[in-house]
Amino acid sequence: MNTAPRLSILVPAYNAEQHLEATLRSVLDQMGPEHALIVIDDGSRDATPQVVESLQQGYPALAIRLIRQANAGLATTRNRLLDAATGEYILFLDADDLVLPGTIAALDGIIARHRPDVIAVDFNDWHPHNMRRTRLIERGYPAGALVTDREAILRTFFMDRQCYAWANVMRREIYARQPDPLYPPGRTFEDITTTPQLIADCASLVRLAQPCFDYRQHPGSMKRGLSHKWCTDFAKAVLHIRQHFETLPVSEALRLHIDAATIHFYNVILKRTYEMGWSEGKAARLDVQALLAQNLFNPLETVLAAMEGTVLDSHDRRADRRAASQVRKLLAGNLGFVLGKFLARKIKVLQRKAVA
Repeated sequence: MNTAPRLSILVPAYNAEQHLEATLRSVLDQMGPEHALIVIDDGSRDATPQVVESLQQGYPALAIRLIRQANAGLATTRNRLLDAATGEYILFLDADDLVLPGTIAALDGIIARHRPDVIAVDFNDWHPHNMRRTRLIERGYPAGALVTDREAILRTFFMDRQCYAWANVMRREIYARQPDPLYPPGRTFEDITTTPQLIADCASLVRLAQPCFDYRQHPGSMKRGLSHKWCTDFAKAVLHIRQHFETLPVSEALRLHIDAATIHFYNVILKRTYEMGWSEGKAARLDVQALLAQNLFNPLETVLAAMEGTVLDSHDRRADRRAASQVRKLLAGNLGFVLGKFLARKIKVLQRKAVA
């Protein structure tokens, strides 16, 4: 008799006591005997493990496992969670987000009907401190349809650019086929490094076209951790995408879509450097620009022209054109644009501090 769970829900938690109980209850209230929850306390200095232990007592009929470890960082914690999981499918969950009602039942339904390699989910970009900013993020795949064209899966993935570990519920087998360690220890943006590699190994996909998660945005969180290393880690994560797809037999059209996604990522990185001190930001920009030169399959001008035209499939041509235009100006050091971006970013920093 196969007693392995259908779905393993994996939660890395570090100093998460403020939100963890609500997060886990949003899962536990939907769980049944075919589901398992595993939480790793990554060396927290608060009551994170006690929150889990209390819920274990409150839900004795459910499979809830707590693993405690010395602080090792998010990437290492994700790897250990995968080692501990036994479910056919893996659902990662951040310790401060919510699983919305009906999500796990809907996932069960898709698994029963289609058994795809991956289920791509819609979610809310959730601003609980300013609900007017909350918006639904809809994936670009057709709702509820089984997609088995790998090129279509990947092309839409790179148009969506949703690399969050929790936004793609996958077969555990897909994770198991990757080289160890899957998530790169000691680096941030471990999901940007890894998720495209996982999706490239998926032969079938179904989109769950309902909001499945509230992805919590914290006031001031975008500033937290911003540094030269933050910028280069982001750029190196994107570089890993190119290096991985360079080894695969993918079409030139897909490579151009990967390049366009890269430009969107670099637009974010370059703009964020203007929130740093001038000297640190300048040094980070030089390193990021050097990495960009290694990151594209096609010449930069070819990619920017494609984003400005109609060559690419696109969910938002206006956003593509805007990103291409901004990267042109950032790389050229356009004085008016750069000064405007520097001032705009400083204002955003002050606004975040005001609501934090």
